[in-house]
Amino acid sequence: MNYWLMKSEPDSFSIDDLISRPAQTEPWDGVRNYQARNMMRDDMKVGDRVFFYHSNCAEAGIVGIMDVVKEGYPDCSAFDVNDHHFDAKSDPNTPRWMRVDVKYVRKLSRTITLKELKTKAELTDFTLVRNGNRLSIMPVNQVQWDFILSLE
Repeated sequence: MNYWLMKSEPDSFSIDDLISRPAQTEPWDGVRNYQARNMMRDDMKVGDRVFFYHSNCAEAGIVGIMDVVKEGYPDCSAFDVNDHHFDAKSDPNTPRWMRVDVKYVRKLSRTITLKELKTKAELTDFTLVRNGNRLSIMPVNQVQWDFILSLE
């Protein structure tokens, strides 16, 4: 099993939105970064665990846990001219963008904020706390995962 962190702006899609979906499952679409796309396409597998991270909000941080329940497949929002994730250069025959399906597991007992994570010496190698990090999806190693959960 691999571990991941996936960011979403709660005004766009929050953990509560995931909870409200049928079967508490949702395609994670709209990712328009090649490195993040490659992780979804090549590396994320059914059964992988994911931190749900609320970004670009008053209290950015890890709010819950999800599982990957469907491996990478074409993100059809790229082909829909009425979708705000539309990409005119993406072709259904050779899709440029991918998505995975995720399922809600649980909320954390509290938000573990980015501010707090940045203070932990144990996380100095964690991609999320590095300056200039803009990726919406990133790997988390087992030691980082366990440490972050110990903060709960």
